[in-house]
Amino acid sequence: MTTPITHLFGIDLPIIQGGMIWCSGWRLAAAVSNSGGLGLLGAGSMTPELLEEHIRKCKAATGKPFGVNIPLIYSRVEEQLDIIIREGVKIVVTSAGNPATWTHKLKEHGITVVHVIPNVKSALKCEKSGVDALVAEGFEAGGHNGREETTTFTLIPLIREATRLPLIAAGGIATGRGMLAAMALGADGIQMGSRFVASEESSAHSSFKKMVVEAEDGGTFLSLKAVMPVRLIRNRFLNEVMEMESKGALPEELKQFLGKGRAKLGMFDGDIVDGELEIGQAAALIHDIKPVAEIIHGIMDEFQSAKASLAAL
Repeated sequence: MTTPITHLFGIDLPIIQGGMIWCSGWRLAAAVSNSGGLGLLGAGSMTPELLEEHIRKCKAATGKPFGVNIPLIYSRVEEQLDIIIREGVKIVVTSAGNPATWTHKLKEHGITVVHVIPNVKSALKCEKSGVDALVAEGFEAGGHNGREETTTFTLIPLIREATRLPLIAAGGIATGRGMLAAMALGADGIQMGSRFVASEESSAHSSFKKMVVEAEDGGTFLSLKAVMPVRLIRNRFLNEVMEMESKGALPEELKQFLGKGRAKLGMFDGDIVDGELEIGQAAALIHDIKPVAEIIHGIMDEFQSAKASLAAL
């Protein structure tokens, strides 16, 4: 299957794995790449030293292209980027920051740069900054989210109208039918996070994976908008956050309650009561935990079946 995204990354299928904190280690990234997609290491939850270890293990586990997702607000981002350059990683997906800050440096070293965006203004800024492709992430997505609350179904055609850069759709996509819909709207490929959380190779805790497959429609909520919007599964921690917000808690109070390590506590350590459980609305579409190869095979089978059904109309 050939699209501008498969051509850009040198991959077989236009399926990119989201670089999720605490869930996207070298096993997951290598498995996705070995299955024809593009695996990403989630650098947002890694020290520079740990990132270096995961890059080296990923290189040993796959001869296929893989990349690193790095939030630009991370305090040690410069150290991480130096490691990425030194280790010869060829694809970097940046998020949560100004793409103009690091894109030029990365491209000087022959690195393909992709940036995650929530709106048209950001897409145009990325184009001006020289990025090679965009991930347009809708309101349905898990983890940190755009403040505009624009859904993927609306965002993708808006971005497609605004720019001709290769476009990856993200947010609410966990099936082959979702992949077909995203591409019908103008995307050249898709990025999935939640579906890969519930994989055997994900580094997420088994208790968190179980919560994902048990999630139903309406089971996730966008909260902490006064700090940084994040979509979470409902648990005691989220209920307490929502109660604080309903009483008009200030950003400083919410930050203090959030503290440090709350996401690790939930997603990696498995505290499903008081941990932060970041996942997208697509969790309601996920009913099992499978090896990555089976997930991707199923996505492509459903994509082709849905495509054929539409062609018959």
